[in-house]
Amino acid sequence: MAHALAEALIDVLWFVDGSEDGQMDPDDAVEVMERAAHAVGALPKDQREQLVGMVGEMAAVEPDPARRVFLEEFPESFALVDGAL
Repeated sequence: MAHALAEALIDVLWFVDGSEDGQMDPDDAVEVMERAAHAVGALPKDQREQLVGMVGEMAAVEPDPARRVFLEEFPESFALVDGAL
């Protein structure tokens, strides 16, 4: 179940990150990204590490280069690793 939830979260954030102004209000997009970053950043360390591992696995098999970069940068962008943000 955790992996399915991680994939769903990534799908939503990937959509929001790539949305054009006509698809989503930019202020709303920023708010969604900030709330997601806060939520995953508040996870206990072991759960953050588990999420980082799952995202790494997703990146390793991702055929879309742009999405792969998003996945590779996700842990740092969402402050899941020490020293991020």
